[in-house]
Amino acid sequence: MSNHRADASDRPAATRAKETRIELLAPARDEATARAAIQCGADAVYIGAPRFSAREAAGNSIASITEVVAFAHPYYARVYVALNTLLRDDELPEAEKMIHALYQAGIDGLIVQDTGLLELDLPPMPLVASTQMDNATPEKVKFWQDVGISRVILARELTLEQIRNIRRQTSMELECFVHGALCVGASGQCYMSYATGRRSGNRGQCAQPCRKHYTLKDRRGKTIARGRHLLSLKDLNLSDHLEALIDAGITSFKIEGRLKDVPYVANTVGFYRQKLDTLLAKKHLARSSSGSVQLNFQPDPARTFNRGFTDYGLTGSASGISAMDSPKSMGEFIGTVAKVDGPCFTLAPPHALHNADGICFFDAQRSLTGTVVNRVEGAHVYPQTMRDIRIGQQIYRNNDRLFSAQLADRAARRTIALTLVLRDAPDGLALLGIDEDGNEATVVIPGPWQPAEKEEAARRTTLTQLARLGNTIFARTEVRLETREVYFLPVSRLNAARRELVAQLLCVRERNRPRLAGKVLQNTCPYPRKRLNYRGNVLNARAEAFYRRHGVETIEPAAESGLEMAGRLVMTTKLCLRRELDLCSGTQARGVTEPWVLQDEDGRQYEVHFQCGPCGMDIYLPPKKNGPPAKCGRAG
Repeated sequence: MSNHRADASDRPAATRAKETRIELLAPARDEATARAAIQCGADAVYIGAPRFSAREAAGNSIASITEVVAFAHPYYARVYVALNTLLRDDELPEAEKMIHALYQAGIDGLIVQDTGLLELDLPPMPLVASTQMDNATPEKVKFWQDVGISRVILARELTLEQIRNIRRQTSMELECFVHGALCVGASGQCYMSYATGRRSGNRGQCAQPCRKHYTLKDRRGKTIARGRHLLSLKDLNLSDHLEALIDAGITSFKIEGRLKDVPYVANTVGFYRQKLDTLLAKKHLARSSSGSVQLNFQPDPARTFNRGFTDYGLTGSASGISAMDSPKSMGEFIGTVAKVDGPCFTLAPPHALHNADGICFFDAQRSLTGTVVNRVEGAHVYPQTMRDIRIGQQIYRNNDRLFSAQLADRAARRTIALTLVLRDAPDGLALLGIDEDGNEATVVIPGPWQPAEKEEAARRTTLTQLARLGNTIFARTEVRLETREVYFLPVSRLNAARRELVAQLLCVRERNRPRLAGKVLQNTCPYPRKRLNYRGNVLNARAEAFYRRHGVETIEPAAESGLEMAGRLVMTTKLCLRRELDLCSGTQARGVTEPWVLQDEDGRQYEVHFQCGPCGMDIYLPPKKNGPPAKCGRAG
């Protein structure tokens, strides 16, 4: 069990609002996940709008989002809503109406991708440029700043030095992903799913072709790798780089996972809360929300969903980043099979498996398979099936039943520090409450009151009853009696005063809650490019009008407009298969090499061009036979 409590600040909310504060931002699939994230220490959550979010399966009603806001705001935690897909012209009116409803629900910001939204009549709320907007250069980030965007979510493939460079040239808030699943293609710039099945990631419908089996052949037709998950990446984990990222200018640390369950979110948020709180204390920085978190578990990211971890080349070479053997969660390594004995096996070193745990392992064909633990007797593990289990095999636990149950049921408690003071007042007694943010409320207990005959007993009763904050969001740090006499006060009157004080203080907290505002600037500052091809993601007339006002002269419509994708670039990756397969000599000529062939499990082929020097790959859908290739251009 981890009894972890963050330091409470005694600075008034108005003062704290002006500080540079660090935000831990958590995913919320739904209301239950949002509550778990906030209880475990998230400073903010992001949740899908009813429609038009980049995770189509993770939409939430306005009513549910309103409930999340009501739960988050007393902790000064924020709620951002993702409405970050490309929209057709006929969808814009519905989106505009939805945005106003979300604003009325009290959300703290809107995550967007489609620039057509910037041409609508939007309420004065902060807008966040989604990572789907390919926020990879200082010029582009500076442009979003100049048009009134409040924050950008940086491209995941950036290095630490690239982030520093963006910070040097801009002054807006920078958010970056620090944990969770990685897109192998540059976010917002991947068209493989749409090109092959008309399911667009930019429309929230990605079919995840990157998690399929592939075969790779060189330019001579020699098979280099067969039937492996060549485009599947490990999960991101930048927990060892948080201080460097803060120093580079990041103020919001984002956990990926709007399709993940409560145990995953609680575990990951708890882990990063502990990491960040230690770091913030060291650097004398503040969090962006209030409260202390008491975790009822010891967080460990390896014990919930993961494909293995990578820092994605944040500070060095992006090698060893792939999860070629399986795109599924492996969980934590438990041990190696030391003995097989009929219906059971034993592990070395000693294991911590329990009945009903899920285990997985690679069979002789290197396919990930698994089973369930039926029972454990001492060192002997009896699985549901012994098929494919052999001596020397590495065993992973991908479902820790007891740990998941612990996380799903009251994983943490979060409270706001509160000092209570009972004083004499002209017409009785005054109960004063001051919370950790400097908010105050006072309740008068009308008198007169008689001094207690048994002073010590009366003192104990008064202190005990005032400290009983129960299921409120407050936890007392101190209760002081500053009256001239020790009075006898009925328990019912003390309880009523305490309840009234809590209700008043909640109202004061809401009145003083730091609020964010934003406004799109209808100016003509120049966009960094004069030409946009389909990778500019312009799907509606409003988006086209936006770019033309900002000086873009040539605009090709988005792929989702129905473009023929044969011969076009469908993915650019930081992943280099030559490097991952240990085939790079390090002496390749700079520039694009001759293409290799990538073939998926359905027989569909792609051309792979290796970007030697900067490292990475461009993947093209081959031109149609008997037809001219499309003009693929890289401008976008």
